[in-house]
This record gives sequence, structure tokens and C-alpha cells, in this order.
Amino acid sequence: MQPQFVHAPACMPDALALPTGLQFHVLLVPKTVSYSMMKGFLQKAKAELKGFTQRDESSNSNFGGNSQAQHQQHFPPGHQQGGFGHGHGQQYGISDPTTLDILRYRYHHGTNLGSVYVIERWLQGSRFPDGAEGSSELAAVQAWVDRIGVAETKQKFEEHWANIVHDNAIGWLANVAKCTTVRLPIGYYDLPGAVFTQGTPFEPYAEIYTGAWNSIRTLIQRLRARSIGVLIDLHALPGGANAQEHSGTNSGRAELWTNPSNRALGVRCCQFIAEDTRAGAEIAGLQLVNEAEWESERMYEWYDECIAAVSNIDPGIPIIISDGWNLGKAVDWSLQKNSIYSHPQCPVVVDTHYYWAFTDEDKAKTPQQITEEAGNKLGQLDGKEGSVHDRGAVQVIVGEYSCVMTEDSWAKGGSVPKEELVQQFGQAQSRRYQQRAGGSFFWTWKMDWMPGGEWGFKAKTEDGSIVPPQYAKISADDRHGMIEKARHEKDGRMHEDVQQHVSYWSGVDPNGHYEHEKYEHGWQVGYQDALAFFEGRGTQGDKIGMFEMWILKRIRESGYRGGFTWLFEQGLRKGAHSCYSVVGI
Repeated sequence: MQPQFVHAPACMPDALALPTGLQFHVLLVPKTVSYSMMKGFLQKAKAELKGFTQRDESSNSNFGGNSQAQHQQHFPPGHQQGGFGHGHGQQYGISDPTTLDILRYRYHHGTNLGSVYVIERWLQGSRFPDGAEGSSELAAVQAWVDRIGVAETKQKFEEHWANIVHDNAIGWLANVAKCTTVRLPIGYYDLPGAVFTQGTPFEPYAEIYTGAWNSIRTLIQRLRARSIGVLIDLHALPGGANAQEHSGTNSGRAELWTNPSNRALGVRCCQFIAEDTRAGAEIAGLQLVNEAEWESERMYEWYDECIAAVSNIDPGIPIIISDGWNLGKAVDWSLQKNSIYSHPQCPVVVDTHYYWAFTDEDKAKTPQQITEEAGNKLGQLDGKEGSVHDRGAVQVIVGEYSCVMTEDSWAKGGSVPKEELVQQFGQAQSRRYQQRAGGSFFWTWKMDWMPGGEWGFKAKTEDGSIVPPQYAKISADDRHGMIEKARHEKDGRMHEDVQQHVSYWSGVDPNGHYEHEKYEHGWQVGYQDALAFFEGRGTQGDKIGMFEMWILKRIRESGYRGGFTWLFEQGLRKGAHSCYSVVGI
């Protein structure tokens, strides 16, 4: 008979926050285990921890805050149980979340902008003159220049950019859709200066786009005024990251990856955006590429180049990479990039897209099967989160999704009305992405045929298929009361959580040395961070959605390395969750 296993008590730190090699010793314990057996497990774990610490300190001695004295350091002078309050632990490089922090690290409930700066004919046929061939941005601009010349084409494009998003539409995003972030697809040709189009198919039309970037900056600022962030998505790169029309041309080829000039120009595009958005048009993130083709040649090498270039300019910008339709591989790669030691370096987030409308396999499924499948996506994250201090951090956003299925699938829905099936499908996606992702962006918002049916963010928001997180709907008065409650209960919660933590380890290892002050430090930082996001800085109440990236940021700032850094991480997680428990989100 195999022994039955039980989970360790709730007061014990999450096993995932221990060094990876220690996890199984503390997570699963036979019900029939004796105390001496428990001590045996613990002694083995401690031996592995000692070896882990020694290896860690030896291999990372060049990083700041990594001396033995730093590992043994207690709370900063003047820090007492009961709180950092505001400005917690600045001696460690940790200060309260800023407005920009909240903009970047909250859960991103959003939409793609649509066919504005990267034209797709199926979304906006009105951007093409009658009888024009092709379906891409290049096809549109060529056709208009042939018909009306450069000057009038430039005026036509600039008028479209200026008028596509009215103030009342931004108000709808903020107040009705509860949108926090817009994913804004742009092309390399939208950047200012001849350097960005020279030697490309857009070179003859560079004059038309001289005002595009200023238009984009203006839109960023208008959205920011309503507390909506912008994720800049380099949707169309030189040569094309994929062979589709949304790479800017109808060439049918993906020549970014194999052409050194295209690759170099792509890096320069990223550098320019990082430099130009540092002041006055700060962005929620920069996506290097959209929908890279499967196993694109030297794709991860190019990612490395871009990340290094942007990090040299502004290491605070979250960098988003395409998973290249292989999420598992991208997750593993990002864990290596998001080490607590790779600092200063931009945090790296993985973008994946989910559609159920294009393959024969999906056509064969019923709506109910697809809805169930959607509710179980992002399984590639299983076992990869929760231990940033030793394994690295991973965060995924769903950069595109819709409520579209094929007619073949809808026909298999049985007696259930299509409207109900659509709503079930959309809500299942909203629920799942809010559980497992750092954000999700519906495809799409702006098109000729608003509100857009199952492709329309406006349509699916207004019929309840796509729903924001519940906390986004809390009234200002209710939120104020919840904030006051969280402040009032903070000290009691901290005392209870820290005492449970200390009591557990004192019970299983009375003679052990654990730097529990790191746990309390982390707890206070985590609680205050969660409260700051919920309270907002000129924003609506938010939750830390990019949680693994936030943990990475806080560990890097703390100065802790190796040894008992896992206690700080676990305290950070527990403090944030305790705050959310108090306010009920």
C-alpha cells in the first residue's frame, strides 16, 4: 500500500518559493511520518540549501547587495514591526509604486486598437481606393499615390489618424469597458526620419508618414489622460516577421529573420521607441514583434539584441516577445532572461495568441468543446511560476483573441442559441486569462463595420461576452471603505501571518537559523504594494496582474541574493494576498 500524502500546513511558506531542489521535501509528507523522519527530511533539505547558497554566492559575487553581510542583515535602522507605511524600505532601493509602475504592472484588460497605423483591408476597406489591388498598408498607400499624388495622400492619412479615435470613444473605453491598456499596432514606416524606410518598399512613400509618430504620441497622451496605458506593438517590421498582410506588405515572405539589414533596422526601431517614450509618452510596454513565424531563424538571438539595446536606454520598459506559436519554448527562454541577477535589464513578457477559427481541427469541434478548451489554456505555465529567486520569472499576456468560431462549429451547438454560446465562450476566455495571464487584448476595436460582431471589442463588451475583472466595477465610495479597512487591519494581519510562519519553522527545526526578518520585510512590501495598486495613483482601483514580473522587480530592488532570499519572496507574496483577502478581491 502506498503512503497517503498531505499538503504542508497553511502557515508554511509556499514550497514553490524554496530553491527548486528542495520543493518535494516540504510539499508532500506521508501521513504516517514520524517526527524523526520529518527531521531527517529537513536535515537533507538544509544540506541542499547550504550548498545552493554557497554556489549562489560564489557565482554571483559581482552583483550589488550579495555579500554575506547583506544576507545576514536585519531590518533597516528605524524599521519596526507595524509598517513601512509609505516609502517602505528605501534603504533597500524599494519605494512605493509610482503611477508608471501601476500602468505597467496592473492586470491589462484591454483591446487592440485596430486597423489604424497598420492597415488590414478586411477590417477597413475604406482605406483603399475603389479597384485597388492588394490588402496591406503598402498596397493602400501605393494605390492612393497613384490616384491622387503624395501630398493629397499624406493629408488623407493624417486626417484618418487624427479622427479615428474621438474623445467620447476614449471615455467609453475607460468608463464602460473598464479598459486599462490598449495594444497599439504600428509599422516601422510610422517612425520619423528617412532612416526607418531607406532601402525598404516604403522608401518612396516616406513623406506620407512624417506625421505618423507625432500622431501616435498624441494618442498615447490622450489615452494616458484617462488612465489608459499603451503597449506599442511593432506589428509590421522590415521584411516582415511573418508572411501575412499585417506585416505591411503582400510579399508573402517573412524576410526579417534572414536579412541582416532588416534585423539591424528592427533593432533601431526598438531603440528609437525606447528613447522617445522616456518622457511625456511613457508606455506600458514595447512588443518587439507580432506573430513571429514558427521556428524563425535566429529569432531568440534577435530578441537578445533588442533587449540589450532597449535595456541600455531604459531598463524599466517591459519588453514583450512573440512566442512564435511555441509558448512552452518561449516560457522556458524567458525564465532564463528574467533572473534576479540580470539587472539592469528590461523585464521580458511572452505574448501568445488564441484563435479557434482557422484550422480544420477547430472546425470539427463544437462550441462547447472550444469553450472548455479556452477555459484550460496557458497550461505551459504550470510548475513554472512561484519561485522567482532561483528559477526566474515568467509572465504571459494574451495579445490577441476573439469570440469568433467557424460556421461549422456554430452549427454543432445544438439547441443552445448562438448568442448564448458566444457569451459563454467570451466569458470563459475572460475568466481564464484573468486567472493565469498578466493581461489580455481583444482583437479588435476600430474597423469599418463597428461594433464588429464576434471580432468587435465594443460589441462583445456591450453584450457581456467580454468582462473586466470584478474589482474594476467597484465604486469609488466602496473602494475608499475597503482601503481604510485594509489600512486598519494591516498590523494585525502581519502579526498573525509572521507568527504562523515563525511558529511553523520553530516547530519543525527548533535549532535552525532562519532569517525571518526577510519574511516580514517582504510581507510589508507586498501588502503595501497591493494596497497602492488598489488605491491607485490617478487610476481606477487595480490589482497587480503582472505579479511574477513585480516579484522580480522587488527582489532586484531589495538587494537580497541567494541564501534566504526565498523568505523575502514568500513574505512578499503572502503580504499581497493578505491585502487582497482583506479587501475581498
